[in-house]
Amino acid sequence: MSSAFSIPAYETLKIEQQGDHVLLVTLNRPEVLNAINTRMGHDLLDLWTRLTVAPANIRCVVLTGAGDRAFCAGGDLKQRNGMTNQEWQEQHELFERGFMALIECVVPVIAAVNGAAFGGGCETALACDFILTCKDARFALSETRLGIMPGGAGTQTLPRAVGERRAKQMIYSAQPIPAQQAYEWGLANHVYETRQELLTGALATAETIAGNGPLSIRQAKKSIHYGLQTDILTGYRFEIEAYNRLVTTEDRLEGVAAFNEKRKPAFKAR
Repeated sequence: MSSAFSIPAYETLKIEQQGDHVLLVTLNRPEVLNAINTRMGHDLLDLWTRLTVAPANIRCVVLTGAGDRAFCAGGDLKQRNGMTNQEWQEQHELFERGFMALIECVVPVIAAVNGAAFGGGCETALACDFILTCKDARFALSETRLGIMPGGAGTQTLPRAVGERRAKQMIYSAQPIPAQQAYEWGLANHVYETRQELLTGALATAETIAGNGPLSIRQAKKSIHYGLQTDILTGYRFEIEAYNRLVTTEDRLEGVAAFNEKRKPAFKAR
């Protein structure tokens, strides 16, 4: 595995490496509340694909939004205004591939929701491994208000987070819920007082994750994701297959040696 992650110059994303193993990704269209246009769709798909194919030294990602108003307002409806059916579906195919690439990214991705997360913005946060937020944030799957429905896996990820009945309420009503309610419902893991505290806390959480065995995290992520789609015994069989792949790794030997030598392990992701 190479020592440095290759970061292209994205038009709609700000990419900053924090320390050796954490990547801070900022949706960077604050003038339109970080709405997702076609260019951002291409940028996100490329980023999640790169992180899966060759994560190099990156072990955790924090995803947030630029500005002080929104994490992401969803799809860019101004760009979509006047699109033909064909153009709309072609763009949505791009977005679909981006959501799938995010869900299946081997590197953990933490959503740091620093403002409004509506429609596809909320679905982007839901596609991450978990959500941290600030008290001023709001969450909504607002698509039914526009005569469409969630199309970024929201009908799948939201019920898994909050349960069927609460998900139906959010999707049918298209009404936003505040950060505290999102936390109480299980949508968010933690609510911070300010946006700065959110970013600091998210990066600290990412650093903690990055200090653990990167291969262990990836295998655990796969086991959780695929195990939830089957019965518990089949899921457990998948877990053991994932576990056994770690037994022969250098990182497993290093982890045990570090424990016995009372030092911090130096994992190499191999």
